[in-house]
Amino acid sequence: MKRSINRRDFLRSGAAVGTGMLISPALLAVENQPSPKSKDPIHVGLIGAGAQGQVLMDAVIKISKDRPVCLRAVCDIWEPNRTRVARTHNAYKAYGHSGAAYVDYREMLETEKDLDAVLVATPDFWRADHATACLKKGLHVYCEKEMSNTLEGARRMVETARAAGKLLQIGHQRRSNPRYRFCYDKLIQQAKLLGRITTINGQWNRARSACEDLGWPEGSELPEATLNQYGFASMPQFRNWRWYKGLGGGPVVDLGSHQIDIYNWFLQARPSSVIASGGIDYWTAHQWYDNVIAVYEYSTPAGAVRATYQTLTTNSNGGYFEQFMGDEGTLDISESGRGAVYREAWVQETKWYPWEDRRLVKREAGLDQRPDTKSVLDVRSSPKPPKYNMLVEMNKPFHQPHLENFFGAIRGHEPLNCPAEVGYETAVTVLKVNEAVETGRKMEFKPEDFVV
Repeated sequence: MKRSINRRDFLRSGAAVGTGMLISPALLAVENQPSPKSKDPIHVGLIGAGAQGQVLMDAVIKISKDRPVCLRAVCDIWEPNRTRVARTHNAYKAYGHSGAAYVDYREMLETEKDLDAVLVATPDFWRADHATACLKKGLHVYCEKEMSNTLEGARRMVETARAAGKLLQIGHQRRSNPRYRFCYDKLIQQAKLLGRITTINGQWNRARSACEDLGWPEGSELPEATLNQYGFASMPQFRNWRWYKGLGGGPVVDLGSHQIDIYNWFLQARPSSVIASGGIDYWTAHQWYDNVIAVYEYSTPAGAVRATYQTLTTNSNGGYFEQFMGDEGTLDISESGRGAVYREAWVQETKWYPWEDRRLVKREAGLDQRPDTKSVLDVRSSPKPPKYNMLVEMNKPFHQPHLENFFGAIRGHEPLNCPAEVGYETAVTVLKVNEAVETGRKMEFKPEDFVV
């Protein structure tokens, strides 16, 4: 006779893992394991209540209005963060949230016996310790990207998740964004509107005003002993850890990781090399490069692809976006809402008719028009490519679909969109850029570099 299993045991067991690498939902059905009921809440803790932690908290609260997910505890070493988030939890008690607050994550894990999962949004250098501690406690983990500021830490996270049989979702949230999934599944894989992809361009340009050092309210300073205990030399370093070596990875990791991850995903390939240039040219009090330009080389079954990436912290012109350029079309997309496909003029319009009929894209200016005879193109110029808008919307906060995917995977309903192994591949891809800048030479990747 099969042993029964209650809601809490199911949610905390490896049986709920939806990565497909361990036990799939189909196998659970064969073994007559009960599915968690939709009314059963998933209890969640939050470690790291800074700006990113609050973004995740806000998304979970939105989710909880339709689905049973409850924030039960928050951990942060800084009182202003801890108090603000705990109060927010308590303000939404009607949805099952509560604001138990902790300074030490180990105390939270020992005290909160009813947790199913933890969201980790601490600085990069702490994430491996926090995530592995939660996994070893039998909890599923959603960890912000970059999953670690070292490959050793990232590797440890992958190995611990495997050993524990728990879910580890890495916060590359574009992988759950319906617009990005539409582009990959429908436009690139199904319709093949780009033809052979040959070039990728991406950037994240930030204004100077958005990159100035963060301060803190008078009287809220952490004692020096506390700062040192948690790996910080001073309050300025604590508030601006992303700029410091050993704590974060600088703008190319903090910003570029999101976009470079999409390069790997859309190409279904890993780079063979990267070369990069950057420097501490403007924010001279910092330790990481305030600007970087990188060039990756990929080898795909269709041929070579070169991909550039630029991050600036002194000028916001152009904002952030990714462009995938093929011999038949270009995809121009951004998480902020920008999204269109451009058909190369030599490609017959009729070739794209079926995809318009299927409501994947819609030409912005209608049918092809006869060229204006008064306009004369330079012999070196190409005709302007027709623009097609994508017929898909994203009407949720950026992180919400990725968290929904995480909670769905806990229930065994779907696989993770960014499991630990994928996050590790991106960490290898991105962390190598800083090394390329430092050495001033081309860095080569081996296939085995991406495997744990």
